[in-house]
Order: sequence, then C-alpha cells, then structure tokens
Amino acid sequence: QVQLVESGGGLVQPGGSLRLSCAASRSLFSFNVMGWYRQAPGKQRELVAAMPDGGSINYADSVKGRFAISRDNAKNTVYLQMSSLKPEDTAVYYCNAALGWRVYWGQGTQVTVSS
Repeated sequence: QVQLVESGGGLVQPGGSLRLSCAASRSLFSFNVMGWYRQAPGKQRELVAAMPDGGSINYADSVKGRFAISRDNAKNTVYLQMSSLKPEDTAVYYCNAALGWRVYWGQGTQVTVSS
C-alpha cells in the first residue's frame, strides 16, 4: 500500500510564498510520474505540475514561472514551491504518484490566498 502525505498548506497573503511537501511511503523511483494537482470549490481537479521519471516537467499555464516542482530522492519527498501567489490559487492541493495504471493520491492540503 502506497501512502502520500502532504504538508505545508495554510493561509498566505497575495504575493506570498508557500512550499508544499509530499512524503511517499516508498522510493520515488517506484513511480513513473510524480505530480501535484489542485481542486478549487466548485471546480474540477486540475494538474498543477507533473514530473515524469526521466522526462520533462510539465506545468499548468496558470502557474508557469511562479511554481516549481522538485524532489529529494533520499527523503522520498516531492515539493511544490509556490511564489507570487494569487487568490485564484486557493484550492486543496493533492500529491499524485503514478506507476503504470496505478494512481495514488494524498489526502490533500488546503492553500488559501487572501488578504
């Protein structure tokens, strides 16, 4: 059983920064893709950033230049550094890991951008 545990969410003012963490219960090399998704109230879950193993990182257009996904293989952890946050970034952020047809999700962490 794979567990993904997110942390780092919270309330931040517009223009601020947050770093989300996703700790996996097994080596990140076990997965083909690691990524972050988000879901705002009343909206569908959407891709924020995806990091394929050995491939190019993909970002949603709305976060390009502001967000950065990274990984620490020694800690089995994936990060999402978020900068220049906007109110429209408010959502529950989910960590995602995929291995073939198997897809795993974390429980989500709330990010609220408000003054």
